[in-house]
Amino acid sequence: MIEEAVPEARGASDRRPADRTVSRTVAVWDLPLRLWHWALAASVLAAWFTPTVHDSLHRLVGYTVLGLLVFRLLWGFLGSRYSRFRMVGVRLRAAPSYLWNLRRGITGRYIGLNPAGTVMLVALLLSLAVSAITGALSVTVTFFGVWWIEDTHAYASDAVIVLVVLHVAGVVLMGMLQRENLIRAMLTGRKRIRA
Repeated sequence: MIEEAVPEARGASDRRPADRTVSRTVAVWDLPLRLWHWALAASVLAAWFTPTVHDSLHRLVGYTVLGLLVFRLLWGFLGSRYSRFRMVGVRLRAAPSYLWNLRRGITGRYIGLNPAGTVMLVALLLSLAVSAITGALSVTVTFFGVWWIEDTHAYASDAVIVLVVLHVAGVVLMGMLQRENLIRAMLTGRKRIRA
């Protein structure tokens, strides 16, 4: 049972009996998590387009990404129910069968992240951490010009972009399969559920 579920707003003149198939929404992603998500998306885009052309902006965005990653790590333990990392292990273990069933169009309904979304979250956070940390190291006196730091930064940054494209494609695919606007859900913080 979902305690946070509330019926969608109905007009005052709408006096029809309640339809059992009417959708309701539930608060899923809190405001700090949504702000983090969109700030991270903007930072990744800015970082992708600024290396070697606008190095000081690229560095600033990289440090912003580091700060956002620290916030997400803390919010994974202190945030609201669907922001926490408590289900990550369970969902990661469920990912292979979930992806297998997804091939047949079986999506299941998840209020928070589904198992594929959880895999993407972990992959993005790890690759972002590697990219941001190696980027920060590469501008220090100790590691400036060290080839493996610079190569790791470049490869991790490319991996982030590949994962971002897969993430957006996954959001669009799941939105179509489940007939739900997941982008709106990340803007409003509310997801549709079936009554």
